[in-house]
Amino acid sequence: SGGRRKMRRRRRRRPLQKALLAAGSALAALRDPYRHDMVAVLGETTGCLALPNLRDKMKHHPEGYRILQERPRIRLSTLDMDRLRGLPDGTLGREYVRFLEDNKVSPDTRMPAKFVDDEELAYVIQRYREVHDLMHTLLGMPTNMLGEVVVKWFEAVQTGLPMCVLGAAFGPVRLNARKLQVLATELVPWAIRSGRNASCILNVYYEQRWEQSVESLREEIGILPPPAVQV
Repeated sequence: SGGRRKMRRRRRRRPLQKALLAAGSALAALRDPYRHDMVAVLGETTGCLALPNLRDKMKHHPEGYRILQERPRIRLSTLDMDRLRGLPDGTLGREYVRFLEDNKVSPDTRMPAKFVDDEELAYVIQRYREVHDLMHTLLGMPTNMLGEVVVKWFEAVQTGLPMCVLGAAFGPVRLNARKLQVLATELVPWAIRSGRNASCILNVYYEQRWEQSVESLREEIGILPPPAVQV
């Protein structure tokens, strides 16, 4: 029937549209890594292999499975910022709010998934986006270009998402010689070791860990102590 033919044509177009979106967003994101919209599109259109793998890791872990079932969101509307601000220094909640305020960022800037057809996989990439700032907090990295590249190296090893691999590989082209040396000799080796050593970062119910110390959570996940260098 005519309806089935239209549906088949739409299905044939979908991979082509995703390929074009992936290419365009990759170019835009490499030109300007702070284009969160293009980084988001790149993550969705290239994550067809990595996202199912991440979902399976969550399904086979008690805490990860509960996250998949309950689908919590990290947004200003779900966070009690005053309570987190009042927690002791060194706790995850206090240091997360400090990170947001010091770097003038908001969890509400994370775009909803638009190009992932599977509802569960769409949540997985949404969750990855919403815990990104928590990775900065746990890794002790600011949001400048050097800090973003280090986090991307860690996330690339952890998730296998092509957008993280691209960011890790091409982000350093904007750094000066001194920062490149620190990155190559200290920060990247640490980020790779930590990424390999750590358990899956999506298997932590961060919303229930606000009162836990950052140091304790790092040890639990397997993130190695950050090198003593100025980032």
